[in-house]
Amino acid sequence: MPADLIFRFIGMVVFGLFGARVGVDLAPAMTLPPEVSIQICALTGVLIGLILTPYLTTRPVRAVRNFINDMPIDAMFTALLGLAVGLLIGLLAAYPLSLIPGAPGDWLPAVMVVVAGYLGTVIFQRRYRDIWNMAAERFGKDRRPIFGTGDRQVLLDTSVLIDGRIVDIAKTGFIGGTLVVPRFVLNELHQVADSSDTLRRNRGRHGLTKLNELQRESNVPFKLIEDDVPGISEVDDKLVALARKLNSPIITNDYPLNRIAETQGVQVLNVNALSNAVRSMYLPGDVFPIRIIQDGKEADQGVGYLEDGTMVVVEGGKEYMDRTINVYVTRFINREAGRMFFAVPDKK
Repeated sequence: MPADLIFRFIGMVVFGLFGARVGVDLAPAMTLPPEVSIQICALTGVLIGLILTPYLTTRPVRAVRNFINDMPIDAMFTALLGLAVGLLIGLLAAYPLSLIPGAPGDWLPAVMVVVAGYLGTVIFQRRYRDIWNMAAERFGKDRRPIFGTGDRQVLLDTSVLIDGRIVDIAKTGFIGGTLVVPRFVLNELHQVADSSDTLRRNRGRHGLTKLNELQRESNVPFKLIEDDVPGISEVDDKLVALARKLNSPIITNDYPLNRIAETQGVQVLNVNALSNAVRSMYLPGDVFPIRIIQDGKEADQGVGYLEDGTMVVVEGGKEYMDRTINVYVTRFINREAGRMFFAVPDKK
């Protein structure tokens, strides 16, 4: 039986009994027979218990649990350290405050302990990166061996999930952090998957499949978070605002999002840029084999492709159609869409 339902029943009983007791006391003031007053107040208590109990029991517990699960372990450890320091300072200040005569001496020590504990927790939690960096500099050690990937979180957008290459990239371990998908990105992905347009629907379902692969991959740190940015409706704007709040980079292959994020000082890891960076690199004068598979724009050109999809335009290569020949690189160009080589048949 769900916990919410169990606590609703318990709340109905408790608030119902409390309402009945209130009904006994209010019967004279309501000018009603005690039986009627008890029934009215008891039913009111049952209704209040049915509605309010989850908000007083299970939902706060879930909120705390989600908050703890989403908090990086080093941030949590630092917050607890801040709480301990704050309480210590509060206790040291409580004794002289307790010597104040009268009522202030009775309640000021307790207030000081609570306030100091709260301030210590908040200050240490807000500045935990600086604290760990200072400790690393002071002791000459990196905190990563203790806390693994640390607090680094990398946000994924909808386009990179639909693209799907992020799964293979994450398996290599080069990202070096926890892949994070906010709930509003997941909701947008579901909307794409439920689209009436067949192509758009297939893309959305492919993205959901890749998301499930990331969740099942035990070697890839991954989590969904419920964080939202109130007051912003566009998903891209929400993602950029959340990235600024969490001080996290964004992985995407969406060029407009890339530009928006960079203008707001958010680090962007572009999958297309990574793909271009790891493509085969040949310099002018290098010789390699290529299969000519199609005509080029010019009359005598032939075109072939390397294993990674890089285009090679061969001058005078048309006569070698459907053949594998050695080509001599003359030049290459780099563009945002990728790299392109120009070559001529090697006559040697």
